[in-house]
Parts: sequence; C-alpha cells; structure tokens
Amino acid sequence: MSLRDLIPWSRQENRLPAVVGAEPERDRTTHPLMSLHRDVNRLFDDLWRGLPSSLTAFGHVIDYPRIELSETEKDIRVTAELPGLDESQVDLSIADGVLALKGEKKSELEDKDRGYSERSYGRFERRIHLPKGVESDKAQASFSNGVLTVTIPRKEGDGDSVRRIPINKN
Repeated sequence: MSLRDLIPWSRQENRLPAVVGAEPERDRTTHPLMSLHRDVNRLFDDLWRGLPSSLTAFGHVIDYPRIELSETEKDIRVTAELPGLDESQVDLSIADGVLALKGEKKSELEDKDRGYSERSYGRFERRIHLPKGVESDKAQASFSNGVLTVTIPRKEGDGDSVRRIPINKN
C-alpha cells in the first residue's frame, strides 16, 4: 500500500483512502479522514467565495482606483474613477515611462444629535507602464465629478512600422 492510497490528494476526485483494519460492511463515505478532508475543503471554499473578486488567492490587494486605458493613433487616455475625492487629494506624475497615480482620502462625519461619529482614511497608488513613443512632457489631466482623465499624446510618425523581410531560396 502506498502513501497515495492513504491520503486523498485531490478534492475534485472522490477517492477514499485505504481503510486498514476496518470492517467491510462499514460505509466507506464516513471514513474520518475523508470527512475531515471534505470539511476543510468546504471551509476554504466558503472563505474564498466570500471575498471580493478582485482579491485573489495569491494575496494581491484590491485594485483601487478602477482605471480604464484606451489608445488611438494620436494619444493614450487613462481614466480613473475617484469618487469622493477632489483634485487636491490626487498626485499624478510620469517618470521612466510609468504613470503614477497616488491619492489620499480623509473623511470625518459627525452627527452630534444622534451621538454618531465616523472617520475613514485611505491611501492608494496605481502605476501604469506606458508604451514607447509617447510624449510624456505634453500630458494633460482633467478632473470632473470624481473622474480623472489623463491624455498623453503619441510622438508624430512613431507608430509601429512593419517591414516585410523577403525570404531567399538557397
């Protein structure tokens, strides 16, 4: 008997470990190890199901703010949703071909009549690698109704050129 027979390695398979010294009439689905195995799998499945979809099993943080990238022949446009912020709470910079979007949100809410007070604080940072051939010194940004739009023009005549290479017969 091998070790693989004793431990159910895959939860997708319904393999049972070998029952050593058990009565043949015993129900094999009630094996203590299999029951424990199913319970632990169910626990972790429920845990991951309850987390937001943008939080992965590998521990990456939630991607905030949500951004949208679009490009045309003339420019690249980055749009970020920043609800509840104003332009003074956002820092935007380009260095070494990377657009950095940083921000900080502080909020206080107090209702003395109801004895209620709430404070929230959060920092965020997103880095977006820009393609070659953009004029980062001519980038422009606008902020309206919680939406930041950054437009970065492309260099003139710096599109991807395709050159056909003839194949010679030897």
